[in-house]
Amino acid sequence: MLRPVLDPSPAEWISSRLGGTFGAASRTVPRDYAAYARICHPAERDRGGWASWSEAAAETGRRVHGAMQWHALVGSPDPVNLTGSLWRGSPPGRGNLPSHSLTALLAVLGDHTSTSDTWFCLWEGYGWADEATLSREQLEAPRLRHPGRDYLLFTGPLTSATELGWRPRPNWFEAQSPNLFWPDDRAWCAATEIDFDSTLVAGEEALIDALVKAPGLEAWRIEPDTSLAADADRINHLP
Repeated sequence: MLRPVLDPSPAEWISSRLGGTFGAASRTVPRDYAAYARICHPAERDRGGWASWSEAAAETGRRVHGAMQWHALVGSPDPVNLTGSLWRGSPPGRGNLPSHSLTALLAVLGDHTSTSDTWFCLWEGYGWADEATLSREQLEAPRLRHPGRDYLLFTGPLTSATELGWRPRPNWFEAQSPNLFWPDDRAWCAATEIDFDSTLVAGEEALIDALVKAPGLEAWRIEPDTSLAADADRINHLP
């Protein structure tokens, strides 16, 4: 069960290990891990169902690679409004890894830590994170402060990552993947930055290899300095 943590100090180790140029993966997940992966959030098709970035690229005639950007992949010069997009469905969601992808990710991460105790960070800016969802004690607790983002902190078993979210109605749950989470042994660290349509993972080589091969995920090996900025795709960029 997910439990709120009122003392942010267990998460303060991360801040000193974040850095790099604008857009770098290491501004979101910490440096000094052996390997890194980028998990591309799936896109929804206009006729229903999910599509990987590789499938979208096959339909738009673009090339897939670790630093690809969705707007470039679908032929749009506009990274925000996607004007002129060749993709008929919806773009990948930003700041949230869909539940089925999160479940697939958790299955791999669980095999690469010696503890089930996990720390979870949730960005404080979500409109639904109010007293209807969180207690007043939690809302008034000190925040974990990282560059550009402040978070609420929780702890629980790894599987409780699926408990974050809110209920617009009693029988309707909208899941929110953790914005940042890691096991107590710090064997890895995963992050879904609110402005990214990808989830980043830092960890050992064996973990990254497993993610790249995992069914249900589209993961690409990257470097800590790999840029995910809007202009980072130098292969599919438009003239």
